[in-house]
Amino acid sequence: MDYSIRTIRADEWEKTREIRLAALRDPVAHIAFLDTHEDASARPDSFWQERAEGGSESGTSVRQFVAEAPDGSWAGTISVLVERPSDEVRFGEAATVDQTHIVGVYVRPEARGTGLTEELFHAGVEWSWSLPEPRIERVRLYVHEDNARAAAFYRRFGFVATGERVAVPGDESAQELEYELRRP
Repeated sequence: MDYSIRTIRADEWEKTREIRLAALRDPVAHIAFLDTHEDASARPDSFWQERAEGGSESGTSVRQFVAEAPDGSWAGTISVLVERPSDEVRFGEAATVDQTHIVGVYVRPEARGTGLTEELFHAGVEWSWSLPEPRIERVRLYVHEDNARAAAFYRRFGFVATGERVAVPGDESAQELEYELRRP
């Protein structure tokens, strides 16, 4: 199936909510996301409306991309957060360079293994490199130490482990590993 990769629109908050809830029902959600289905499904419509607005073209520090099928359904998503050294730390270590941070990666099971994840990552990384000054120097992400499948994909895509680790919020015995892709 052919998919178009594009930025979400602000009025697509219901689809934004639906794909996030689908991601949080995935069997590996507990090691892939720092959120639960129960918490996310209890959030009011206004939360999802703000989230869609922030991830759309009108947002300046977040961009959410989706893989849209010809029938309008969404098969996957990725979000990219801009992080500047002067910004408040969202997760992990504070930015020491201008960077972006990939989060919320999800591809529906029926679309996995089709190259869709690569297409979503290309969109996110290309958007990162296209941002105006100050220039983005790296793209980073974190992966749970037990999420070998995701870590293998990130390495194939060109990400390299930095050696930085952070405890998983709510489970201090588990670690998230930082990976980065430096500007070519």
